[in-house]
Amino acid sequence: MSDQTAAGTSPDDETPSTADAQQYGTTRLEAFSDGVFAIAITLLVLEISVPAGSEDHLLQAVLDQWPSYLGYLVSFATIGAIWLGHNAITHYLDHTDVWLLRLNLLLLFAVAFLPFPTRLMAESMAVTSAERVAATLYGVTLLVCVLLLSALWLHARRADLLSTSARSLEIATLTRRLTPGVAGYVVMILVGLLAPLAAVVGYLLVSLFLLLPLRREGRRRRTGRRG
Repeated sequence: MSDQTAAGTSPDDETPSTADAQQYGTTRLEAFSDGVFAIAITLLVLEISVPAGSEDHLLQAVLDQWPSYLGYLVSFATIGAIWLGHNAITHYLDHTDVWLLRLNLLLLFAVAFLPFPTRLMAESMAVTSAERVAATLYGVTLLVCVLLLSALWLHARRADLLSTSARSLEIATLTRRLTPGVAGYVVMILVGLLAPLAAVVGYLLVSLFLLLPLRREGRRRRTGRRG
């Protein structure tokens, strides 16, 4: 009788399946992601400043920074919408796999990069020769962020990573909430080639479109739990 038989075990008991070996919990994914979101959103406000030596005309100098305020508002709203969507996704996750972790890293890569095109757009808004390029780079970065968020949810559904307690109606509702409005971003990116300021305002409208439905969905879900 082999040692395995004597111990009352079999080879199958000792060797986990490949699928089990590639499953991970969500705790570290959520903690790491929240940290990146917090840092990225903090860096946005650190990019706002007035030029040195403007103390004699401080009010005018503050008012002249309106492109920075606009960029901060758009980027904050976009990161906020992505964070809400990410929070909703992890709420329904039972576990993760290596591909979802990689997609999540790509999403965080894009979010962490966002302060750079935000500052570039703000600094270039008054320079005609550069504002088109800056507005386009800004819009492409925003588009990539929301596309990666949708890809994260799509993979979670297709790879069967969702909790068994998630109802089909909830899944369908969240899928609609995470629709990134690709057409809107593409249109605004094209508009930015001719009217960069109008495109940035359009990016703000798209970010609000992404933000508000997710917040309403969150309220409905919390209300249902209390009931």
